[in-house]
Amino acid sequence: MEAASAPYVPRTVEEVYQDFKGRRAGLLSALSTDVEHFCQQCDPERENLCLYGFPNGNWEVNLPAEEVPAELPEPALGINFARDGMDRKDWLSLVAVHSDAWLIAVAFYYGARFDKHERERLFNMMNELPTVFDVVTGRKLVKEKTSTNKGNKVTKPSAKVQKAPEAQAKPVKQPSHPSKEEEEEPLDEEEDEEEHGDTFCGYCEKPYTADEFWIGCDICQKWYHGKCVKVSAARAEHMKQYRCPSCTLKRART
Repeated sequence: MEAASAPYVPRTVEEVYQDFKGRRAGLLSALSTDVEHFCQQCDPERENLCLYGFPNGNWEVNLPAEEVPAELPEPALGINFARDGMDRKDWLSLVAVHSDAWLIAVAFYYGARFDKHERERLFNMMNELPTVFDVVTGRKLVKEKTSTNKGNKVTKPSAKVQKAPEAQAKPVKQPSHPSKEEEEEPLDEEEDEEEHGDTFCGYCEKPYTADEFWIGCDICQKWYHGKCVKVSAARAEHMKQYRCPSCTLKRART
């Protein structure tokens, strides 16, 4: 495999960063300009396949390394199995997220011997670039202003299973002399949090809060912060069924 014949092992922060940029460029080519060829390579009838990016900007879909432990951290296994079971954009987005995780894993594998200042400098250099997920999905890199979210609040539905969760807009009321009904409104939120107090995000394991968007997996029925699984309320409205990353990978392996 090409990764095994690398001419050198990067030693400095700058060398590791250049290695990161080269591998990132290869992954971006596979998931954007060469996407049709990439999809053809990911035949679900083949064994578990991985997407590799190389320091020279090339990419390859191949079987994982057989040696244990591998020379480098391995990419997500079995990306080909979900190719025909998901919407193509969603599948490419999922592969992009795992590709970002792999890039960071490889960079910090090389940077494990750096001191904390060097590791911080390496991460800051890497973080200046858009992620593979950003590029593949066309997501805007400019963060939304907090003020744009002040008028709306997304709450979690009371039902345990949902297919297409919708954002339930609730204006934030701040009158100088609140009425009786308005005074009681915060109690509803407290009751909602008490009702779902035993619910935890399947990704970050933090407890449910009423002021964040949550989405439930239709397969395992676990709940997730929308931000943890990269699903917005707007995107959820167009989903017929939501399958969490864990269930997606389980289906791929079977």
